[in-house]
Amino acid sequence: MLRQALVLVLIVIGAYGLVRAWPVLSGPSLALSSPTVDASYPSAVVSVSGIAKRAARLTVNGAPVLHFEDGSFDKAFTFPSGGSILTVEATDRFGRTVTATRTIYIPE
Repeated sequence: MLRQALVLVLIVIGAYGLVRAWPVLSGPSLALSSPTVDASYPSAVVSVSGIAKRAARLTVNGAPVLHFEDGSFDKAFTFPSGGSILTVEATDRFGRTVTATRTIYIPE
């Protein structure tokens, strides 16, 4: 009986440890709310916003972007007229990276 109780306690502790460690094990996540896919913007200023969870570093086209503690970010960028590809990259403290790309169009 004591052995079964000990095994049960160890299983519960192990399961709890896995649940608490899951965010660290799963790596960063990235969700862009703006710009939308294949969007056209009347002005050259485009707001890039979204949520990057568990990210230690966030870049937009290679430029670092500050994000809040909850992972949200919002920054305006200026693009030339024509088509442009926007690349947002979130990296966690272990070097794991997730990338999101969007194509935007600025009319002349």
